[in-house]
Amino acid sequence: MSLFRVNKPRGFQHNYIYYDPRKEKLQKIEENAKRELGLLPEKEFDPEDIRGKFVGATSHLKRRKESGRKPISSGILIMIIILLILVMKYIYTGRVF
Repeated sequence: MSLFRVNKPRGFQHNYIYYDPRKEKLQKIEENAKRELGLLPEKEFDPEDIRGKFVGATSHLKRRKESGRKPISSGILIMIIILLILVMKYIYTGRVF
């Protein structure tokens, strides 16, 4: 046991027993190909089709996504405040320290 070294916890890995994501992905690819060829009727409702539609439809969330600007971190904000205090002190007293 060390004072400065922290042990990382063991990672969690869940292996599916009754579900094969690769098989489901292949089935979706086959189904889409058959639909494009016209062998299957049009697609029914799938909840996965709605994912992300709400964010794209609302104006305030769309603006936030489009701006791409990160909020100012607290460290930068503290540095700006300290700089302003030093400038104010210099203006009023004529010296910084």
